[in-house]
Amino acid sequence: MAIRLVTFDALHTLVTPRLPIYVQYAQTFEPYLGKLDPGALKSSFKIALKQVQQDQPVYRGGAHEWWGDVIRRTAVGAGADPKAVDASLGEIVPRLLKRFSSREGYKLFDDSLPALRRLRELNIRTGLISNTDARMREVIEDLQLIPLLDTVLLSEEQGIEKPSPEIFKKACTQLGVKPEGTVHVGDELECDYFGARSSGFHALLLRRPGPEGEEERKEPDEDLTGVEVVPGLSHVVEWIQRRNAV
Repeated sequence: MAIRLVTFDALHTLVTPRLPIYVQYAQTFEPYLGKLDPGALKSSFKIALKQVQQDQPVYRGGAHEWWGDVIRRTAVGAGADPKAVDASLGEIVPRLLKRFSSREGYKLFDDSLPALRRLRELNIRTGLISNTDARMREVIEDLQLIPLLDTVLLSEEQGIEKPSPEIFKKACTQLGVKPEGTVHVGDELECDYFGARSSGFHALLLRRPGPEGEEERKEPDEDLTGVEVVPGLSHVVEWIQRRNAV
């Protein structure tokens, strides 16, 4: 069956932090907490994010409190004084949430708009499926992606998240396309690639060249045997054109 719908992950697929997240955290922390070691912040953020994702899936309790917990754990884990952190969280959290709600915190990859526009020319529908809070809608609107997407499904708004087949199949239901006529593109092996495959989608794992955590996501000891991998979004368009020409 020809491909009629392409769904994309957001972060590290269509959009990327304007500066590494730990750098933007360091910049925001400094007036309140002093200079923190960038390497410690990078490590601490990854640990904090993973812990809160496990403890509070799908932004349970609300995105503001959810991210407040991540931010506090990140600062304390990087060596900031806990009392100073607690005293300044009321100002730090809103500043970081605002920063990561627009082009101030994020930018598009160079191939994002060209790929989406080319898919429009090919009469292929497009969507976004992302494990993010509702602020991602503000980000993609600010980055002018909304007109190029036929559906946007964010885990906080839907109450479900990848790799659940429910969120993938919802895109098909909304647009009247069968799963076997859909391909999902994302950078996370479990959530994006295997989540999509288990939903009856085709899937492409995006592995952009670049430093881990900035332009590509890799899991320790990951096994990509049998996984279809692409290095950029132009390769996604080429993959679809080849498949639909058969």
